[in-house]
Amino acid sequence: FFPTVAFSLLRISGGFGLGLVLGVLLAVAAGRLRVLEILLWPYVTVIKSVPVASFIIICLIWLNTSQLAVFISFLMVFPAIYSNTLQGIRSADPALLEMARLYQVKPFLLSGCSVALGMSWKSGVAAEVIGVVGGSIGERLYESKVYFQTADLLAWTVVIVVCSVGFEKLVLWLLRRCFAAWEER
Repeated sequence: FFPTVAFSLLRISGGFGLGLVLGVLLAVAAGRLRVLEILLWPYVTVIKSVPVASFIIICLIWLNTSQLAVFISFLMVFPAIYSNTLQGIRSADPALLEMARLYQVKPFLLSGCSVALGMSWKSGVAAEVIGVVGGSIGERLYESKVYFQTADLLAWTVVIVVCSVGFEKLVLWLLRRCFAAWEER
């Protein structure tokens, strides 16, 4: 049980972390360079529009199944973080510079993270199910379906919900603490 949960948790949280970091960095860069925002727009739009299942199947061609949940989670997290952070930067009053950026961007980033955290779990586990990733929660769900083990299916679903909610609470708490520490400077 615990190795299975840890396997999925590490990969999905890795994808979320990658999406968070790249989403914020590229949003900040795009907020300063309009040309970068224009160049990224078609890619972000495509990522937001293509169904998760299509990405999973396409990625199965190029990626090792153990990397699948990381990449798919990243793909689902990145547009939400990027778009929300960019919107926060765009709404900041340029005359107030850094203080405005911090206070204007914070609610947008927290909102984007809240949405993206749930999406990372849904998409990461879906990738594990479709890719039948060995040692993952998705594999356990797939086996439950194949062998008509309804109790196991429901139990693993509860595990996913608990992990997702716990991960969301932890990440949002950490972000709020980081913002509070930044504000004290």
